[in-house]
Amino acid sequence: MEDKKHSDTVTAAGLLVAMGIIYGDIGTSPLYVLKAIIGQTRPIQPEMVRGALSCIFWTITLQTTIKYVILILRADNRGEGGIFALYALVRRHARWLTIPAIIGGSALLADSIITPPISVSSAVEGLRILYPNIEIIPIVIAILSLLFLIQSFGTGVVGIAFGPIMLVWFTMLGVLGIINIADDLSILSSVSPVYAYRFLTEYPGAFWLLGAVFLSTTGAEALYSDMGHCGRANIRMSWIYVKSCLLLNYLGQGAFVESLAGQPLGERNPFYELMPEWFLIIGIGIATAATVIASQAMLSGAFTLISEAIRLNFWPKVRLRYPSVQKGQLYVPSINWLLYSGCIAVVLYFQESTRMEAAYGLAITLTMMMSTILFSYYMYSHKYNAWLVIFFLVFYLSLESCFLVANLVKFPVGGWVSVLIAGVMASVMIIWLQAFKIKLRLTEYVRIDQYTQSIKELSRDISIPKYATHLVFMSNAARQSEIESKIIYSIFQKRPKRADIYWFVHVDTTDDPYTMEYKVNTIAPDDAYKVTFRLGFRVEQRINLFFRKVIEDMVKNKEVDITSRYESLSRQNVIGDFRFVVLEKFLSFENELPATERFIMNIYFTIKSFTTPEDRWFGLDSSSVKIEKVPLVIRPVENVKLKRIAS
Repeated sequence: MEDKKHSDTVTAAGLLVAMGIIYGDIGTSPLYVLKAIIGQTRPIQPEMVRGALSCIFWTITLQTTIKYVILILRADNRGEGGIFALYALVRRHARWLTIPAIIGGSALLADSIITPPISVSSAVEGLRILYPNIEIIPIVIAILSLLFLIQSFGTGVVGIAFGPIMLVWFTMLGVLGIINIADDLSILSSVSPVYAYRFLTEYPGAFWLLGAVFLSTTGAEALYSDMGHCGRANIRMSWIYVKSCLLLNYLGQGAFVESLAGQPLGERNPFYELMPEWFLIIGIGIATAATVIASQAMLSGAFTLISEAIRLNFWPKVRLRYPSVQKGQLYVPSINWLLYSGCIAVVLYFQESTRMEAAYGLAITLTMMMSTILFSYYMYSHKYNAWLVIFFLVFYLSLESCFLVANLVKFPVGGWVSVLIAGVMASVMIIWLQAFKIKLRLTEYVRIDQYTQSIKELSRDISIPKYATHLVFMSNAARQSEIESKIIYSIFQKRPKRADIYWFVHVDTTDDPYTMEYKVNTIAPDDAYKVTFRLGFRVEQRINLFFRKVIEDMVKNKEVDITSRYESLSRQNVIGDFRFVVLEKFLSFENELPATERFIMNIYFTIKSFTTPEDRWFGLDSSSVKIEKVPLVIRPVENVKLKRIAS
């Protein structure tokens, strides 16, 4: 309830933060959209210009305003948004929803690699107006390198400036647009859908230009993904100003382009042509700052997406860092450098922003289609009017399918890059999820109560050296009454581990992003307990800290005595030592795997060898952790034909 209240509250600070975080991608689209639609060589026709402007207006209105700002923002998971937050809201209703979630998430990660290069390149290329022979690529690479380098320090301080800079940027867009619209007020009529209809039905090849039109709304997914940072009400209110400034700038560019009727656009960028010559260097500086902020927003979104994917079993458990206490401040080193490598490769391969446009848009179209499917199911599961659900699904899937088909024409000339990146990301997610299911299916569980007496006797058997005062096992068993058979094997057979108290700790990831709860099952008073943590999919798993809190609560309630049971230490009230045991599985040689599962598990364990170890992932103190390797036996070999002969 508190999260909902926060999400629906409008504040001046919230509006400024929304301006700085949410609109980077969609806010920098005027740099390249109209230029991409018009092209460099074809003679400019007024009907084409007005038709293109009408398409831009209605694309932003239908996709960004109606679909995302008005409708999808309603689907908040305790104030959080994004495709995985939406998936977490509906996944219990149908298992097949995993497919659109994985496709959408992987396509969004691919977009995170394309957005920084095209945004920064489009801004920096404005320098060619003043310095025609300047080398753009080194400047773009330097800016991107600096951007990725500062991620490890957190963006809390830099973020303070994001809002005011983007406010200046959008105001500049609006003012430049108004100045140029004043030269031809008739350009305002292009918001009529009639121009869009005529453009698509009468202009040769207009349908294939929808791929370029779609670039005007590519940042719409970020509105939903970053809802947790700014709140729904702040996004809706600030969007009114942002959309107005964007449309004014597009109309201003249209008025300029229309004045060139009969001529080709050539190398000119309509965005920079709106600026008086004395303002150019200032405008380029503001544009570059805005594109850096847009890139930063994409990186923050990618880090959040990966952290959610990990806890939904879609991604390997890689290292997560929290540079500051500010909400949403997250840094994923492996993803940071993966995205950096991808961005530099995109810059070096495409060289120019006009060529990058071919790789841009195709992936994010898939994300939007998957959001449409997931949100339709959300409306269905929340008892929305059936006809409204059907209309929403059919209308937006049809519209986005048109954009997808139009974008497919880019596939041979660069679109394959984003599809390849998304395909690799999706493959990792599918392998990780399937490996998780295989392990879950083949892990053997036993009832704890069958071993309660044995645990008590082992705890009191002084003939066995004491392994630890408190022995803590990390367990995957979700049921309170069960434990893995491998843990029982570790306690009694691998090396008998005598302890005063045995603890079994299980972590359950909830669909609620910020749940922080636990429950304790007393297996045997003063001998064995099972602690189950219920943590949201955005909560850092700091089990060492959480477990200490549980112990403190139990001691306060006199449920357990953690004083050392060594006589000399007990007299001095010394707290006993705690030792954690983490079972790390490896693929056993004693198995007969089906070909598909063998392939999945081999890749799974290969990738896993490069990722964060289980103990570090759970936030355990490495000095008190024991890692035990246990074989994952899948379908053991049977009927071994081994014959004994006489000696």
